[in-house]
Amino acid sequence: MVLQSSGLSKVKDSLTQKIFLGNEPNAELIAILTVYFVQGILGLSRLAVSFFLKDELLLSPVQVSALLGIVFLPWMIKPVFGFISDGLPIFGYRRRPYLILSGILGTASWVSLATIVHTSWAATLVIALSSLSVAMSDVIVDSLVVERARGESQAKAGSLQSLCWGASAIGGLITAYFSGLLLQYFTTRTVFGITALFPLIVSGVAWLIAESPVSQDAQDSEQTNSLPIKHQLGLLRQAISQKTIWLPTAFIFIWQATPNADSAFFYFTTNELHFEPEFLGRVHLVTSFASLAGVWIFQRFLKSIPFRVIFTWSTVLSSILGMTMLLLVTHTNRLLGIDDHWFSLGDSLILTVMGKIAFMQVMVLAARLCPSGVEATLFALLMSVFNSAGSVSHAFGALITYWLGITATNFESLWLLVVITNLSTLLPLPFINWLPAEEQTETPKDNEQAFLPDLMSELVLREPESEIVD
Repeated sequence: MVLQSSGLSKVKDSLTQKIFLGNEPNAELIAILTVYFVQGILGLSRLAVSFFLKDELLLSPVQVSALLGIVFLPWMIKPVFGFISDGLPIFGYRRRPYLILSGILGTASWVSLATIVHTSWAATLVIALSSLSVAMSDVIVDSLVVERARGESQAKAGSLQSLCWGASAIGGLITAYFSGLLLQYFTTRTVFGITALFPLIVSGVAWLIAESPVSQDAQDSEQTNSLPIKHQLGLLRQAISQKTIWLPTAFIFIWQATPNADSAFFYFTTNELHFEPEFLGRVHLVTSFASLAGVWIFQRFLKSIPFRVIFTWSTVLSSILGMTMLLLVTHTNRLLGIDDHWFSLGDSLILTVMGKIAFMQVMVLAARLCPSGVEATLFALLMSVFNSAGSVSHAFGALITYWLGITATNFESLWLLVVITNLSTLLPLPFINWLPAEEQTETPKDNEQAFLPDLMSELVLREPESEIVD
C-alpha cells in the first residue's frame, strides 16, 4: 500500500509539473482553464461571422473595420465589469454568479445571430453582446488568476499565464479547421447555432469556483458593500497616479493602436485569391498551432527575459516579416513559384508566433500588478487600455483603407496599405524606455504602496486579439 501510494504521488507530481506547469491542480483551476478553453473554442464562429458580414449583409471592408471597432466596446469598458464584480456581489458572491450570467448571455447572443438577425445594425448589436459575454467571463477568470499570481516571481506568474493561455490556444486549435469545414456544408446560421452551446459550459463550471460569501450578515450587507467600493476607488487612484504604471501603459496603448489591414486583407484573400472557407479553416488551424507554439516558447525560454528586449525584437521582426505580405498582394510569389495557399500558411505561422510571445509578456506583467480586493477592477482597467487601443487600430485601418480607395473588388492600393501598417508598428520603439528594464526584486520603500510587491518595474498588457468577435 505504501509503494502504491508513493507511485500515485509520483504520477501526481509529474502531472503537476508537466501538464499544469507546477500549478497545483484543483477544481477551481480546472474551472479557470475551462473558461479559457471555451474562449478558444468560440473561434468556431470566426469565419462564419466574417462571411456573414461580407456575403449576407454585403458590408464593405471599411464598414467591417468600423463594425469591429464598435464590437470592441465591451472590452474597452472591462473596468465596469470588474468594479461591479468586486463591489456588488450577488447573493454574497463576487465571481460565480457573474460567470453564470455571462454564459447565458453568450448563448442568447449566438441563438439570435442564428435566427432573428437580418440587418447590419442588429448584427452589430448582437455581436457586441456576444463580445460582452466573453469580456465579462474574462474579467472574472482574470481576477482569479491574479489572486493566484500576486506575490509570485515573474517566472511563476509566467507559468500560470502560460497554462491559462495554453488552454485557450488548445480550444482554438480544436475548432480552427472546423470553422472553415462546416461552412462548406452548412450555412453561417447553423454554425452560429452550434456555437451557442459552448457558453453554457462556462455557466456550468462556475459552480466549481471555491468562493465564500462576502458577508454572512444580511443586516450589514449594505455597509459591507459600500466600504469596499470606496476602498477600490482609493486603491485605483493610488495605482494609476504612479508614473511607473501609467508610462508603460501609455507605451502599450501606442504599440497596440497602430493601424491594421486585417479587414481589407480578408476581402483580398476571398474575393481576389478565391480562398475557400475550408482552406481558411486550415489557416486558422495553423495559427492555432502557432499560438500554442508561442506559449511554449515563452514558457520554455523567454519568461524571464526583460520586457524591453522582448518588445524591441518582436516589434522589429514582426514589421520585417509583415512586409512579406507585399509578395502576396502583388502576386510576386507566383513569379517565384510559390503557390498563394502555401505562402499564406507560412506567413500566418511565423507572425502568429511572434505576436503570441509579445502578448504573453503583456499578460504576465498586468496580472502581477493587481492589489487584493480590487483584482478584477484594476486588471480590467489595464486590459481595457489594451483593447481600446485595438479599437483605435481598427478605426485607423478603416480610415486609411477608405483614403486609398480599397473596396471589396478594388485592391490596387492594398500594397500601400500593407507598407503603411507594417512601418507604423515601429512607431512605439522611440518610447521603449517607458517599459521597465528588468524585474525589480528590491523591497518597496515605506512610502510606496504595499499592494505593489516587486511590481513597480513591470507593466505590459492582452492580445486583442482582434478576434474579439469570436
